[in-house]
Amino acid sequence: MPTRKVEKGRIETEAAKQKATKPEKTKGGYSAESITVLEGLEAVRRRPGMYIGSTGPVGLHHLIWEVVDNAIDEAMAGFANKIRVTLLPDHTVEVYDNGRGIPVDIHPQKKVSALEVVMTILHAGGKFGGEGYKISGGLHGVGVSVVNALSIYTKAEVHRDGKIWMQEYKIGVPQKKVREVGKTKDTGTIITFKPDNTIFETLDFEWKTIVDHLRQHTYLTKKVHMIISDQRSPEEKAKDKTSLNFPNPTYQFYFEGGVASYVRFLNQNNEVKNENIFYVEKEAEKVGVEIALQYTNDFSESLYAFTNNIYNADGGTHVAGFRTALTRSINTYARNKTFLKEKDPNLSGEDVREGLTTVISIKIREPQFEGQTKGKLGNTEAKTAVEMVLGDAFLVFLEEHPKDAENIIGKCVLSAKARAAAKIARDTILRKGALEGFTLPGKLADCSSRHAEESELFIVEGDSAGGSAKQGRDREHQAILPLRGKVLNVERARLDKILANNELKSLIIAMGTNIGEQFDISKLRYHRIIIMTDADVDGAHIRTLLLTFFYRYYPDLIKGSHIYIAQPPLYSVKVGKEMHYAYDAEERDKIIERLKKEKGDRADKKSKKTEETTLPTETITEEGDGQAETEAIIIGGMKVNVQRYKGLGEMNPEQLWETTMNPEGRVMKIVTVEDAELANETFEILMGDEVEPRKKFIQTYAKSVQNLDI
Repeated sequence: MPTRKVEKGRIETEAAKQKATKPEKTKGGYSAESITVLEGLEAVRRRPGMYIGSTGPVGLHHLIWEVVDNAIDEAMAGFANKIRVTLLPDHTVEVYDNGRGIPVDIHPQKKVSALEVVMTILHAGGKFGGEGYKISGGLHGVGVSVVNALSIYTKAEVHRDGKIWMQEYKIGVPQKKVREVGKTKDTGTIITFKPDNTIFETLDFEWKTIVDHLRQHTYLTKKVHMIISDQRSPEEKAKDKTSLNFPNPTYQFYFEGGVASYVRFLNQNNEVKNENIFYVEKEAEKVGVEIALQYTNDFSESLYAFTNNIYNADGGTHVAGFRTALTRSINTYARNKTFLKEKDPNLSGEDVREGLTTVISIKIREPQFEGQTKGKLGNTEAKTAVEMVLGDAFLVFLEEHPKDAENIIGKCVLSAKARAAAKIARDTILRKGALEGFTLPGKLADCSSRHAEESELFIVEGDSAGGSAKQGRDREHQAILPLRGKVLNVERARLDKILANNELKSLIIAMGTNIGEQFDISKLRYHRIIIMTDADVDGAHIRTLLLTFFYRYYPDLIKGSHIYIAQPPLYSVKVGKEMHYAYDAEERDKIIERLKKEKGDRADKKSKKTEETTLPTETITEEGDGQAETEAIIIGGMKVNVQRYKGLGEMNPEQLWETTMNPEGRVMKIVTVEDAELANETFEILMGDEVEPRKKFIQTYAKSVQNLDI
């Protein structure tokens, strides 16, 4: 008699169950047998991008961050105060911490050492409940096991209970059981790994990227000693151009002041309004809150928010709580001290954040992030906690530092006046734009398509290049906006001045999104905005001015991958009716070498002799507004003209379309911001008022500049 099984309210016989689970013949042969189950770490190797983002340089460095995050978690839990990261020869990395050491006793479920479980099983670790970690950055327990899976060799060494334990792995597979290899008086963990060259596009680590990232971690975990050592071979160091600007083989970081030290570092190139940095560290609603802030003479806000040391690029509830409390506190103080009269309106959030540099770091037990990148925090208790901590402490700070308070309120009041003036200017511009149907006769050559996703706007330097671009473009999808001269440096100007600049005003109207408080990305008229300038110093300057404008006032366009930089060729190589283009000198030389071989071989077949002569450099005028330097070379009896383009205006419409504007063959760079802190610092140095930091920057990087035209 068949048995019966009760499951979730269903009663089914064993025979019926077996029939139901038997594979059925289906159309196309798609059945349960078609479903592949990847065991262990095989899924990581099959789809590495799902776990580390990419297999390029970003993903390569992510391996280090994953292992370091475990060490940071030990430090945040109060068990470690020293972390060492060492780059070893042959693309190998070692990460050490003096924490408790990964447990090595037998795991009750898996029946193997807990160390092997942590190193070889996804979602295994001390972060899923229990008392292993109350606070941690790595939520999913995939960190070190993913590193193990994507490395051709890994070694885990654990110091605890007076013994040294060790296990080695190849592509995530243990080579032997966890075994005792020595005695020790210390505790801690050492993870050594070598990334798999069959997985990653490159194995070359960037010294500067590592130093910058780990310095930030040290600011966020105060009183932790971070040591970073470069012991790579001379050949590996020579390939890493970033190491030229960080020549020391060892860097050590230790910050008593936590995020207050971080704010001081961020403002090292700025003129500050409050000499005393506001700092508070307190717990509320079971959330640890640490905040530091300082005002500068800048016109933009620099805010960096972290949850359990994870950078939240898109903010979240802790940022919302901060902004609410800051605006309320400043208005309260300004009213009490009569900086604001009864008839005066309250200062807005934008007013009180102009020129503000802030670091918000919270520690929370169960963080809830929106999206896989952990870019935005969603915990409601974080908002309440930050409001409570900042609201009380900042009012006390203002009372205790009256001079700083006066400078801060003065900055905010001035911002409010400028904002009112900017609103009038913006409303005037937008009314004008609406009346003109968002077209600028003689300036903007719009495309006929009204579908933003298939439309692109080329911002072109100069009327001559603009003329060539207008003639050579795809009129259905490509709009052209020529700029005359250099646009305003927005790093040194408020919004009202920006709106008075004709070139930027034209660009704002053309994009259709509005600016400032009224910005609406859904009204963007072109999903690709392409900066197309000459490949010389002036072109680079204009490009930098435009990037500053987009970074400060349209960051969402950069985040949404809407900003591009066109890459026109630097050289053309013409032989007969053939035209070849090169984007740098190296590519030009390769083309010439290929032509020598091709033309030379043909000539050899005819005359057994290859003629190769360089004729005197001559200057010829191409269609356009520039004088193009052309070097004539004789290869295999044929004249080859090698032209160095000085500007886009030297190209005729057909050449500009073929090389730079045709979507099927062009090369473009997409503008992204991987490191917001570094980007912010670079713009401040290059475009700010302070001369000395800019001079130092130029002296530091002068030797690494290529293709510089004086």
